[in-house]
Amino acid sequence: MLNVRPFDDFDSAAQAVLAYLQRRLGFDLWLLTRVVDDEWVILKSRDASYGIEDPDTLRWVAGYCSRMLMGRSPNIRPRAADVQTFVQPPDNAAIPIGAYLGVPLKRADGSLFGTLCAIHPQPMPEIVAGDLPLVELLARTLTTLLEKDLRAKHESRRADSAEQDALVDSLTHVYNRRGWDQMLTREEDRCARYGYPACVCVVDLDRLKEVNDEQGHAAGDELLISTGQVLVDTVREHDVVARVGGDEFAVLGVECDADKAASLVERLRAALKRAGIQASVGVSLRAGSHNLNNAWEQADAAMYVSKNASRKLRENKAQNS
Repeated sequence: MLNVRPFDDFDSAAQAVLAYLQRRLGFDLWLLTRVVDDEWVILKSRDASYGIEDPDTLRWVAGYCSRMLMGRSPNIRPRAADVQTFVQPPDNAAIPIGAYLGVPLKRADGSLFGTLCAIHPQPMPEIVAGDLPLVELLARTLTTLLEKDLRAKHESRRADSAEQDALVDSLTHVYNRRGWDQMLTREEDRCARYGYPACVCVVDLDRLKEVNDEQGHAAGDELLISTGQVLVDTVREHDVVARVGGDEFAVLGVECDADKAASLVERLRAALKRAGIQASVGVSLRAGSHNLNNAWEQADAAMYVSKNASRKLRENKAQNS
């Protein structure tokens, strides 16, 4: 039954084109190359007789393609020995070449992407030159598919970047509230599914309003940035740091049992103190029906207990001084 389904992507289309051209024209080795900063990269190859296992050894073919692109040799030469530049393979490559074919792959803006080329160990009949328009048509078709594929990948990267940007706090470059909610939901699903422990720490700055009032908002921003950096530098690589409010940060301790949670809180407090950042910290474990959202609420409550205790201690010191 005739297969008229579209190709999944540029790669599958390229493989099919190389296979078809090999059957149609009979050249034993077909290559699809890309030129990057004067370097020739072999993207696809189809080899019927050369037995080349290392793609890097095929790069010498770039010499023939370079001559073709510079107009120093024709696009197709059934008898390569008839063209002076083909008499000796470039770089002393010990691979027989009796016939050569190559066409450029040009992008929509006219820039060179690479080449579609072929070689054969023996000379080919002159009649194969009549198939050059077919090769050029297929090369243009591949380039069209390539443009669409590259554009789709570019748009996908932009979408991924935009999505990531939407999850990151623009000032501190840690997760924002939206990113925190998403990461908390994902980890809760993982914990519920596989039984992993986890904890949530809440860190609230004690003097942000004072800094803003006395030194200006630029100083307050610097305090927030410094706090985010201290937290990121202190937690483990797979933990999550987010700014969930104006002066409030949260840390998700992944696979954190009671001992690891206690160690995490101790490290956070010590790191903040070394940085000269006054902050209150609360922590709560996820356990049983006590999910991560519950842990976040309890950590927030524990943070306020710590904040009130610190405030009373400062007030007592002020009265006694």
